[in-house]
Amino acid sequence: MPGLTELYQDLHRHPELSMAETRTAAIVSDTLRAQGWDVTEHVGSTGVVGVLQNGPGPVVLLRADMDGLPVQEDTGLDYASTDTGIDPDGREVPLMHACGHDVHVTCLLGATAIFAADRSTWCGTLVAVFQPGEETAQGAQAMIDDGFLDRFPRPDVCLGQHVGPMPAGTVVTRPGTIMAAADSFRIRLFGRGGHGSSPENTVDPIVMGAAVVGRLQTIVAREVAAGDSAVVTVGSFNSGHKENIIPSEAELKINVRTFDEAVRDNVLHAIHRIVDGEATVSGAPKEPEYTALNNFPLTVNDAAATETVVDALTGAFGPDRVQAMLRPLAGSEDFGVFGDAAGCPSVFWHFGGTDPKLFGDNDTKEIGARSALPAAVPTNHSPFFAPIIDPTLQTGIQALLAAAAAWNSPNM
Repeated sequence: MPGLTELYQDLHRHPELSMAETRTAAIVSDTLRAQGWDVTEHVGSTGVVGVLQNGPGPVVLLRADMDGLPVQEDTGLDYASTDTGIDPDGREVPLMHACGHDVHVTCLLGATAIFAADRSTWCGTLVAVFQPGEETAQGAQAMIDDGFLDRFPRPDVCLGQHVGPMPAGTVVTRPGTIMAAADSFRIRLFGRGGHGSSPENTVDPIVMGAAVVGRLQTIVAREVAAGDSAVVTVGSFNSGHKENIIPSEAELKINVRTFDEAVRDNVLHAIHRIVDGEATVSGAPKEPEYTALNNFPLTVNDAAATETVVDALTGAFGPDRVQAMLRPLAGSEDFGVFGDAAGCPSVFWHFGGTDPKLFGDNDTKEIGARSALPAAVPTNHSPFFAPIIDPTLQTGIQALLAAAAAWNSPNM
């Protein structure tokens, strides 16, 4: 653990943006080779794949994501990131591991070290996947498109995990849908610019966009059934530069979260209908322009495989530390791309990284059902998100070992 703690702190100090994880990938590759794994670099850009064979048996894929986020860290840690990077639009941005991917990399490298050091406890083939670009939904598909299934042993099961704002030492999962699908896109609205004193000679895209923003909020309230759920967020609205100039364009960036394909289709159709309709009634000189930014599929746990993993985790941690997630999370993942492409079951779980003291008197045994967290608990993507090292790393490592053992133990 001392060496892994140093590794984790180094990774935390030096996050990298999606599909640009060159330093992290080099550390991963060097570490895996030193452990005795067969290593392939630059899979789907910056992805790293390690393969370790140990006789006949199933092929188990274990995945960790590597990318950080453009967030200014405000944790106050002595190993906080002060790095910056260049985003896809060419802007310099602060960098932070605000989603815990540094934890994921460290935990998987801890597990790979144990697998390599003692092969008497397992059999079969392990495929350790260190994936780029999870935050932008690019990485998993990029690795598949780079011939992943032809270049490496085809998995019989895919296993993955994510650290989150739950009491450290706890693990939660559920069969079926565990995380939402997400669709993000940019919309350009076109008006006709002019002087702010003469709006009658213009088509104001700011007014058009404001009407769109307000009307989009009615989709979930009035077009999604009470038994279903969805989230529609306008996260960015940009237009104009000066107070007395009516601009000619406005740009909206929209994010949609859904848990059902039919609901997803209905919500996306409603967005197009509202945006196109508002442009028409506003007299826009040009139809709106839509550009996809990213698309995350539903993350769905195979029911039988999830039962197997839950049994293994319960055996490792005890029933008090392994809890049922009562509803899917609205966050999204691209982990499921591997299992879908390989045609094999996949299981994803979440483990806690938050000091239990921050939950106060709240009943942490009900964390799987909680819809709101105490104000003192930072969530993923927060500038204050900082998993505690102990016992978070140990929990993540032990969870990977236990889950894999459900398939590759010599006694299975």
